[in-house]
Amino acid sequence: MILFVLPSTFRNFVLTKSHGMRALELLSPAKNLECGIAAIEHGADAVYIGAGHFGARAAAGNSLEDIQALCAYAHRFCARVYVTVNTIVYNDELEELERLLARLQAIGVDAVLVQDMAVLQIRERWLAEGKRFPIVHASTQTDNRTTEKVRWLHSEGFKRVVLARELSLEEIREIHAAVPDVELEAFVHGALCVSYSGVCYASQYCFGRSANRGECAQFCRMKFDLLDAEGRELAHQRHMLSLRDMCRIDDLEALADAGICSFKIEGRLKDVAYVKNVVSAYRGQIDKLVERYPEKYCRASLGVTHHHFTPNVRKSFNRGFTDYFLHGRSAGIASFDTPKAIGEPIGTVKELRRNAIVVAGTAAFSNGDGLCYLDDARELKGVRINRVENNCLYPQRMPRDLRVGMPLFRNYDAAFERQLSQKTAVRKIPIRMCWEAKEEGYLLKVSLVETNLSVEIPLTYDHQKAEKPQGENVRRQLSRLGDTHFECVSVETDDKVEECFVPSSMLADVRRKAIAQLMAAVDRRLEATNGEAEVGMSTESGARNAIPSGHLYGAFPYMYNVSNRLSRTFYAARGLENVHEAFEQGGVRSEKLLMQCRHCLKYELGMCPKDEVKKGRSAVPSFLRLADGRRFRLEFDCKHCQMNIYAED
Repeated sequence: MILFVLPSTFRNFVLTKSHGMRALELLSPAKNLECGIAAIEHGADAVYIGAGHFGARAAAGNSLEDIQALCAYAHRFCARVYVTVNTIVYNDELEELERLLARLQAIGVDAVLVQDMAVLQIRERWLAEGKRFPIVHASTQTDNRTTEKVRWLHSEGFKRVVLARELSLEEIREIHAAVPDVELEAFVHGALCVSYSGVCYASQYCFGRSANRGECAQFCRMKFDLLDAEGRELAHQRHMLSLRDMCRIDDLEALADAGICSFKIEGRLKDVAYVKNVVSAYRGQIDKLVERYPEKYCRASLGVTHHHFTPNVRKSFNRGFTDYFLHGRSAGIASFDTPKAIGEPIGTVKELRRNAIVVAGTAAFSNGDGLCYLDDARELKGVRINRVENNCLYPQRMPRDLRVGMPLFRNYDAAFERQLSQKTAVRKIPIRMCWEAKEEGYLLKVSLVETNLSVEIPLTYDHQKAEKPQGENVRRQLSRLGDTHFECVSVETDDKVEECFVPSSMLADVRRKAIAQLMAAVDRRLEATNGEAEVGMSTESGARNAIPSGHLYGAFPYMYNVSNRLSRTFYAARGLENVHEAFEQGGVRSEKLLMQCRHCLKYELGMCPKDEVKKGRSAVPSFLRLADGRRFRLEFDCKHCQMNIYAED
């Protein structure tokens, strides 16, 4: 028996799922088809994308034809496509919503992310009629911050729940322990909303643009004055509600141990370069985690990605990084100075010449780099570099307010961006081949390295004595996979094969048949997995699971999001009385609660009353004021470590 191993950088992950093993999914955003394909190429196990309507990023809608094309590409690798249907829906949109769900089911999407419970009412009717319905995931817009809420959502038929970004490892661990059968998805990277998702009405209140309709105006990135109870300024025109970006690339093992199965990257408005870089960085970390614990974790899709660049998350858009509340409350999560990207720190100003900046640091620069700095007034300023001589930089225009000693950041790396504009990765599914001589001819067996899936193709052909050894030609012909998404890592032959002649055309034909059957087998495996999950989710909604109680549901600001008759029927059937109209439809209580935040200005500014050293300070933040004079009252719920923001008429 001869084993011929082809040159490859393939890392031998054994991904056959067994009892107790958990698949870890890297979930990428997709602004469009191009971004979705790039995400899969660079190692994503799944992507989430918006359709033309009902997605929480109205500016990131896509045609159903593009979503279908993305499904076809992703499913080659058993990767999945989730579609965001996570806005609230109005009565006159319910028929359009149902048509969209039908189309999404028909084109083979793997799940839909849902906020509006009208979707579950439609689902209940479809299942009662014997129709298939897409798997449903509870969007983070459903405000998933407690065990009770997650348990309730699972009881209503949600296979997966996207947790609130604000949860700590301990809170995630408690939820997983209490509801082990539900899949838990957590954000690990990207921009942060200051309010708990789904309970922010500031954009609608101030600008008539609903965050729950995908039209957030980014109220939290604006400048405010911070006032005390007497109206005195504690801070002037700073970005008091703007947060740094999340980065948990060093916490993936802790998140997996706590029960997370899907690691989600934020950014459905981000470009393809961002997707390539960030997905590649997290792919590498998850692969290392799987390698360390092969009996505990496995990949969630097929294929090995070969990257042609070194990813670095600091080189993509970021406002500075925070792990948020993952390890408990800590200061430094806010970005008071600017809501814009600052990029990576690259040193300080060493010297200022007439037309050049000399940088103290070890970074390498390129013509076209974009640098930024905070001036004396803490305003972010930028400068484009025209020419580079080592650490001496010649800008397009010499800034007047730059000072020696100021920290410098690079928010545009020209060389890195040029690299990302090219082909930066290739993803292939590794296979093994075995070519054996049989009594009636030959048999080709092709197996996926990552699973137990295999196909066998017989070839009826006489054993003809060859004039010279045939093994090398056999292995060469069988391993020619061209532009398919497979790569052959080994071809095994027996001694008999070495002695027998088989025309190259026959070898090529049997190889093509084997690859075609293998592709079909992969498709069937994915379809079977989805089908089983779908059938398994057909709950008897007649049980009418009661709404969970507790302080978060007592005031129940989330009920401002009921905007149609189906959703109202859904909640009423589960014991909720006095269902309010959606905020967008005038269902506003007298207190006009606009935001609920775990971010706390008292804590961030060193005024937390739980800190004995800071107790008794008289200058307590009480109001935020926009430049146009509009004020917003702050309420500090210290019992629950929460800051509430109210409109002040």
